[in-house]
Amino acid sequence: MSARPLNVGLIGLGTVGSQVAERMLSWGPQLSRRAGVELRLKKVLVRDVGKRRPIEVPSDLLTADASELLEDSSIEVLIEVAGGDEPMRSYIERAIQVGKHVITANKVVMAKHGPELLDRAADRNVDIYFEAAVGGGIPLISTFRVDLQANRIERVSAVINGTTNYVLGRMASAGLTMADAVREAQEAGYAEADPTDDIGGFDATYKLAILASIAYEIKVRPREIYREGIDGIEPVDFRYARELGYAIKLVAHTQRHTGRVEARVHPAMVPLDHPLARVEGAENAVFVEGDLVGQVLLVGQGAGGRPTASAVVGDLIDLARSIRRGVQSRPSFSFDDRVGVIPIGEVTTRAYYRLRVADRAGVVAAIGQVFAEEGVSISSFIQKDAWSHDQTAELVVTTHPSLDASLQRARERMAALEPVHAVSSYLRVF
Repeated sequence: MSARPLNVGLIGLGTVGSQVAERMLSWGPQLSRRAGVELRLKKVLVRDVGKRRPIEVPSDLLTADASELLEDSSIEVLIEVAGGDEPMRSYIERAIQVGKHVITANKVVMAKHGPELLDRAADRNVDIYFEAAVGGGIPLISTFRVDLQANRIERVSAVINGTTNYVLGRMASAGLTMADAVREAQEAGYAEADPTDDIGGFDATYKLAILASIAYEIKVRPREIYREGIDGIEPVDFRYARELGYAIKLVAHTQRHTGRVEARVHPAMVPLDHPLARVEGAENAVFVEGDLVGQVLLVGQGAGGRPTASAVVGDLIDLARSIRRGVQSRPSFSFDDRVGVIPIGEVTTRAYYRLRVADRAGVVAAIGQVFAEEGVSISSFIQKDAWSHDQTAELVVTTHPSLDASLQRARERMAALEPVHAVSSYLRVF
């Protein structure tokens, strides 16, 4: 083992950071043996050094001054697990500039600025490890970066937000409303007090931007990805989904096309025999298709302090081995600026509609005419029981593959028909 220790600076001592610090402080000999060098936690940046914490960290390690980490030349590795865009992006950039290696779990920074940071790291001959930024405890980045590097990745489909998967699962199994399922997720510790990032699909969008950029070696920005959350789904949609042979999931999907890629995050009806349909609770799953390897499924805990800390500390061990050997053990990334993202309207997909309509003759014909004029072929058309108290009925329609723009126009035109009270639900079919 190398005589000189590897000094580490840690930013953040919350859910993930406390687990990282605890593992480094209590399991030091084992980690050092695996790394081939002593791993020493030298300084921890926190907002409030006097705050009581669930783990014991020596007071002399704590600081509220970022410069004590960034300007200390003896600290060779910076671990950032505080989250958010700024000032974390600036801290990472400053660390790279002064020659420090970086390990981060920050999906926002890596989604928005990852390619540029990776380029700057390559210029400074340092590395950025970010396994924990996408799949928590699931080894996604290393899989793409090492195990699948001989492949041309054709598509990646994923359930990569544990909160929404838990919420949708409870709505499906217990018939809960969205509000009740979110409240239960919060009580179970799966959802934040403000669940907007999860329920609105923002978290999954950040993760997909990173995955797509790595899979295709292009720059995919979160703003280029079509995003739709799960807030419009109702319990009745799960009953109809089961009848039709589907589960409802928030799916992050990207696929290669000639000269462009598609990248979208939205709720979707997934066939019950597809691996993503069987992902339960707060688990995550990523389904990858490569030209040589075929289909690969990666499943595991995608969030939480312990799984994410597992990825962070694993990155630290891997990085320490590279530093000890004086080599970069993982291949560097390169990104092509010439490949763009296909607008959602140009994507071909299928759709499910649930409509509340007047229970009278001619309604089905009027709806069928809208689909015909938009060039959309109907796959199934089911009329459910009528409600005598207001003389309405519920229609459930699924389509064959069509341009998303045509499916959306059909939705708008049906909603404008006089006998249509509401297009109550619209979901894409995976």
